[in-house]
Amino acid sequence: MPTPDFIVSLREKIGHEPLLLPGVTAIVLRDSTTGSFLNAPEVLLVRRADSGAWTPVTGIVDPGEEPTTTAEREVKEETCLDARVVALLGCGAVGPVTYPNGDVTSYIDTAYRLELVGEADPAVGDEESVDVGWFSIAQLPSSVAPRFRLLIADAVAQRRRPQGYSPRMGYHKRDKPAF
Repeated sequence: MPTPDFIVSLREKIGHEPLLLPGVTAIVLRDSTTGSFLNAPEVLLVRRADSGAWTPVTGIVDPGEEPTTTAEREVKEETCLDARVVALLGCGAVGPVTYPNGDVTSYIDTAYRLELVGEADPAVGDEESVDVGWFSIAQLPSSVAPRFRLLIADAVAQRRRPQGYSPRMGYHKRDKPAF
């Protein structure tokens, strides 16, 4: 999905001025399907059309929408898979990001772990991505940014020991260990 209409409308009024938006990161994990590399879980990643980087599914919360709904919607739109939110991983500031057109945006990002509903193969669902696939967490593509590597590790820790996990408060520091 291209830039949401509400943001296009805001940009008509404020131009390229900094904008703070609510965002989500959706970390979808599954058990290893190959049995390789110590049966490390696999994570669903999309290859972004704008930068070529591999990332988890991300998106902007629409006005009036629950962030959990956004995470589930974005996974469906970008990968054609149904998934449901099962855990909060954390919340933190991202940005500012300056886009090629000069727009400046920062995000208050909420990260979730999701599980698949049913079985299906992922497919590119919109023009935001050029590829989609499952990757062993032990062999992530080099273009996966440190923030996303951190959230993927948090998702694995939360999945392994949900009772001992505490959500991350800020992506730049951690007061307590993930497990």
